[in-house]
Amino acid sequence: MSIIKDPGLSREGARRVEWARAHMPALRVVYEDLKGDNPFRGRKVSLCLHITKETGVFVEYLHRLGAEVYLAASNPLSTQDDVAAYLSDIGVEVFGWRGMDEESYFKMLSNVAVVKPDLVVDDGGDLHSLLHTKFLDSAARVIGGTEETTTGVIRLRALEREGRLKYPVIAVNDTPTKRIVDNMFGTGQSTVDGFLRATSLLVAGKTVVVAGYGYVGRGVAARFRGLGARVIVTEVDPVKALEARLAGYEVMRMDEAAPIGDIFITCTGMRDVIRWEHIERMRSGVFLANAGHFNVEIDVESIKRNAVSVETVRPYVEKYVFGDGKYVYLVGEGRLVNLVAAEGHPPDVMMASFSNQMLSLAYLVEAGDRLERRVYNVPEDVDRRVAETILRGWGVEIDVLTEDQKKYWESWRV
Repeated sequence: MSIIKDPGLSREGARRVEWARAHMPALRVVYEDLKGDNPFRGRKVSLCLHITKETGVFVEYLHRLGAEVYLAASNPLSTQDDVAAYLSDIGVEVFGWRGMDEESYFKMLSNVAVVKPDLVVDDGGDLHSLLHTKFLDSAARVIGGTEETTTGVIRLRALEREGRLKYPVIAVNDTPTKRIVDNMFGTGQSTVDGFLRATSLLVAGKTVVVAGYGYVGRGVAARFRGLGARVIVTEVDPVKALEARLAGYEVMRMDEAAPIGDIFITCTGMRDVIRWEHIERMRSGVFLANAGHFNVEIDVESIKRNAVSVETVRPYVEKYVFGDGKYVYLVGEGRLVNLVAAEGHPPDVMMASFSNQMLSLAYLVEAGDRLERRVYNVPEDVDRRVAETILRGWGVEIDVLTEDQKKYWESWRV
């Protein structure tokens, strides 16, 4: 039995999902291709994802393909309650609502872990972690799983290194189409969207400090620069720092950037990226926001501990005032700004991720017991198929190699 905020929101949720479906043509093609084989008929699929209109399309297709679907929210503040209501209305078991506390979040997650799923889809690794700690009986039944984001893949690789991984997992996050379409272009646009909706301020002329220059950081830096900001990048990886410098960004340590920045965006997946020692060096009135999966990149606890007052000045923007009169603005409680203050990625971005998810799940079912308990990359032919399907959906045609070119490519002779 679903546990959601308001079943009466179903009609509005249906409209949202319909809009997303119309802008996810590649995922529709994948769904149509799988209908004949119906690999998910009778399978239990447990998912921990942001409950958005885009997720709604993916989950709806899984349900249509015969899966018994259980969906929990992967973030306490990202659920679109009308989408949750619609999915519950069509027969999906949905557990989550916008504004859950931490206790409710993990309780709802337990509801999708206890059902002993055949397949697991996660975004952040919380569901995988729960299955490997409190629900080992369920984990023993799992054929395989997928993981949507960098943070979750890191956690799963740690399980693999320790020899504790209970089932094979495909790292959807690490495949090229997901990294490029979703992490770079999707997060770049949606992070800016979330910041602008939350603050309604001009970006041009301001100094934006982007912590981390992975695929997410690249996209965020490029989009803010495109709006006329001066962009500074901080990094711990010398190769990524070199790339950022060659791309024309200023690169420095966070303690150097702290007194300079107007807007700070964390994009690392690491904890304590912006610490109290950095906040002490910042000017009054700066904005702190996070584009990483968990709310650990900004030291929110130190901000709360040192503040003498806090005021919600706009939806999703809190003003923390310190003893010396200085204040900072925290956007979205330090959680994913694009999903807290906006709607997350656009549908045509998420169709790349969910097409990879759908085909990876089908691959896991087909592979059966042949796969070891390891973290795998998305098969290369699946990634290429997703790219080709997206291009075809957009009406884009590309060249193909001639037979002579193929021979040239495969030969060592001049």
